[in-house]
Amino acid sequence: MPSSPAFETAILPYGAAAIAEAARLIAAGQCVAVPTETVYGLAADSTNGQAVAGIYAAKGRPGFNPLIVHVPDLAAAERLAVFDDEARALATTHWPGPLTLVLPAKPGSGIASLVTAGLDTIAIRCPAHPAMRDLLTAAGRPLAAPSANASGTISPTRAGHVLNSLGGRIPLIVDAGPTAVGLESTIVATGPLRLLRPGPIDLGLAPHAATSIEAPGQLASHYAPAKPLRLNATQADPDEWLIGFGAVAGDTTLSARGDLTEAAARLFDALHDADASPRDRIAIAPVPGTGLGLAINDRLKRAAACAQEGSRSLSA
Repeated sequence: MPSSPAFETAILPYGAAAIAEAARLIAAGQCVAVPTETVYGLAADSTNGQAVAGIYAAKGRPGFNPLIVHVPDLAAAERLAVFDDEARALATTHWPGPLTLVLPAKPGSGIASLVTAGLDTIAIRCPAHPAMRDLLTAAGRPLAAPSANASGTISPTRAGHVLNSLGGRIPLIVDAGPTAVGLESTIVATGPLRLLRPGPIDLGLAPHAATSIEAPGQLASHYAPAKPLRLNATQADPDEWLIGFGAVAGDTTLSARGDLTEAAARLFDALHDADASPRDRIAIAPVPGTGLGLAINDRLKRAAACAQEGSRSLSA
């Protein structure tokens, strides 16, 4: 018999009452789901190791995969990380916004070691969404906040996605409707500057071929639906739900007019819809690999890799 859920998961509309309750829960060492401009995040006090462990437990996240720390501004970030001129210029240009910087961690910052997964660097960003910014102010501490979904599954862009994935595992979801960007932040490291994860901000860098985990989102298989996923499909097989793009029509589409910004915002919504469809498999139309399409294809390749691993394990 399955065990009972640990929590009755409440959903509160974004506003003063929801933020106050979220801050109360964070002060008590809990984690709560809150929207950012990218996806919904699972936030907890980054200085409290037990609270951070609650994130890992709720997500079923591998211990070697670090978390992003969210701060309200550059001054708060500089208390946690060592900024060189290049990093400071990037932060000044792109914060608040969907850019994460991986920088040397400052000794004695108080950030729990679980956040950095034993690395001597810290992944840090200043979000733009008013709900997360309000929560940072109300909580009065930096917040670790990976995507609010079970590890390896489709990232959540709506409160309902969070509930489907983490219902019973967390106490609260702050609902501010669908996220605007719909794709996780760009991640770069400095010294030298290198792209660790493509995202909404295009800095004109080619993805860095990492030999080890330096930042969130670098697992080869990630962001995956439960069903097998076929890429670059121009038509669907009978058992497939087709996600279209541009001239390739489907059961749903990322963008009928071929707009990459619209496609990024719709990506995880479309994967959730396909996963819930009555068809056994998912196919997705080709998406150009330029600009924001680089980030979209990065997520799709990781999702397809996870689906292939799942198929192999079932047949083994």
